[in-house]
Amino acid sequence: MTAPAALFESSISNLNLLSRGKVRDIYKVGDKHLLIVTTDRLSAFDVVLPDPIPGKGRVLTSVSNFWFEKTKHVIPNHLADLSLEQVIPNEAERAQIEGRAIIVKRLKPLPVEAIVRGYLIGSGWKDYQESGAICGITLPQGLQQAQQLPEAIYTPSSKAAVGDHDENISFAQTIPLLGKEIAEKIKQVSISLYNKAAIFAKEKGIIIADTKFEFGLDDKGILYLIDEALTPDSSRFWPADQYQVGISPPSFDKQYIRDYLETLDWDKTAPGPNLPKEVTEVCAAKYAEAEAILTKA
Repeated sequence: MTAPAALFESSISNLNLLSRGKVRDIYKVGDKHLLIVTTDRLSAFDVVLPDPIPGKGRVLTSVSNFWFEKTKHVIPNHLADLSLEQVIPNEAERAQIEGRAIIVKRLKPLPVEAIVRGYLIGSGWKDYQESGAICGITLPQGLQQAQQLPEAIYTPSSKAAVGDHDENISFAQTIPLLGKEIAEKIKQVSISLYNKAAIFAKEKGIIIADTKFEFGLDDKGILYLIDEALTPDSSRFWPADQYQVGISPPSFDKQYIRDYLETLDWDKTAPGPNLPKEVTEVCAAKYAEAEAILTKA
C-alpha cells in the first residue's frame, strides 16, 4: 500500500479560507465553527521550509486528539461534535485532509502562549547559565543541562504577529493581558496538564521536557484548551532510555531538522533551504515513532 502523499497546502472549495499559518490552514464553517487542517509544512527558526515532512500533519492531529480525550476532565477543549462528512461533502477534497483535519468551536484565542518547563534545556538552559534563573524564576545553583527541575515551572510568552518572534514575559505581565482570574487559571491548568502528561508519557518511555499550550474563551467566558496539545511540535520529547543529565538528549521533534540546518550556510531568513529526501524521511520516522509509543494501548 502506497503511503499518502505529503500535503503542503490544502484546498477546500466550499469553505472560505481564513488563514494559512506556519503549519495549519484554517477555514470558516458557518459562524460558530472552524475547520483546522494540519498540513505537513515544517517551520524552523520561524521560516516555513519548502519541503514538507510526509505524514507529519496526521501525526500531530492524532497525538493532539489523543491528549484532548485524555485531559477533557481537566479542562474542556475546542473539538466540536461535527463530522468531516457534514462539513465537506466532496469526497475527493475530504480524502486529501482525512486524518489531519478537525472541526472546532470558534473561540476567542488568548494572547499568551502557556509554556511549562520540567527540564533545563533550550533557551531555559541558556538563561540559567547567564542568570541562574529562567524568565525571572530563580532556580537552585549547580543544575546541569537537561536536568529535571525540582518542580515544573510556568514561563509564558506573548504571542507575536505572524513573522515576528514570541517574547518571554513574566506571569505578572500576563495579568494585564488576560485579567487576574484567567491568568491564574491558565497557569494552574497548564502546570496540571503538564504534570499529568509527563507522568503518563514517562511510563510509556518518553520524557516531556517542556511544552506549550494555547487557550481560548467562549462567549460565556469559559476557558478552553485550543490549537494543539502535547505534540512533537509543541513539546520537546526525549526517549527515556537515552536520557542522561549533562547533555542535550536526542528528541522526537523537529530538533533533528534544526540540527541539520545549523550545518548549512543559511542565514535563517526566508526562503528556507530545500531538505534532502533522506532528511525528511528520518524526521517523518521520528514523528511517527513518537505517536506509536504514546498512543499504543
